[in-house]
Amino acid sequence: MAGPAFRAAAVRVRTPATSANLGPGYDTFGLGLGLYDDVVVRVAESGLHVDIAGEGADTLSRDESHLLVRSLRTAFDVLGGQPRGLEVVCANRIPHGRGLGSSSAAICAGLVAARAVTIGGAEKLDDTALLELATEIEGHPDNVAACLLGGFTLAWSEAGVARAIRMEPARSVVPVVFVPAKPVLTETARGLLPRTVPHVDAAANVGRAALLVEALTRRPELLLAATEDRLHQDYRAPAMPESAALVGRLRADGVPAVISGAGPTVLALAEDSAADKVAQLAGGGWAANRLAIDMAGASVLPLA
Repeated sequence: MAGPAFRAAAVRVRTPATSANLGPGYDTFGLGLGLYDDVVVRVAESGLHVDIAGEGADTLSRDESHLLVRSLRTAFDVLGGQPRGLEVVCANRIPHGRGLGSSSAAICAGLVAARAVTIGGAEKLDDTALLELATEIEGHPDNVAACLLGGFTLAWSEAGVARAIRMEPARSVVPVVFVPAKPVLTETARGLLPRTVPHVDAAANVGRAALLVEALTRRPELLLAATEDRLHQDYRAPAMPESAALVGRLRADGVPAVISGAGPTVLALAEDSAADKVAQLAGGGWAANRLAIDMAGASVLPLA
């Protein structure tokens, strides 16, 4: 059987940063953020060439072990076969190891680029299959769902298959991220979580997660209560004490603040009118950025 045919022209894919959990929605909620990685992929005559600029340029591999390349290869296998060669150019802006979904951005960029450069790729690998494949690579669906769909996402697994829905955040909500200088490995943060939690804590989180859907989409005045968490943030605090302390200070000031993903970045969900003031609250040692909520998700863009 003949393998797939590939486009001669390069494709450009943009993937957003993401914040997972949002407090109580552990491994469930995600939010697309207006901070992006760009990737250009072209099918070549032979070999593999990877060029990286920006975040990770000094540390990331430029061979088959690169996460984006591995994701490309996985998608090409599903699409029917590998191209003869690949040229990959990465312009990375999402900080690595900070809880802003850099690995999900790389995974989704690879999958979307492989589909785009393959003739008939969208028919062979539809959006549902794309989410399933991204989740298989990442291990959980919260970040990849927000990266692929944009907006405010709720992801779950049904009979072992990843599913997600996208909701529209209230327009007045502005994410402010506080990024520390040092990373924390996701594996380290996950390793601090207990195997069981008190029933009262689980019940509290269920209520807060349900409230967060209403708060983030329609009633932002409820965000402080809706972002309370008892399942993961306190357990992870020893790995990121400065982040935990900042969350505590912000919340004491009435700012809905949480650990972004596995940390150590802190995410505040501010009202538009207060976002600039909130960005000044962390003090030294933090890179504070007011971001938009990304509403497009992973996108194929013109090369120009």
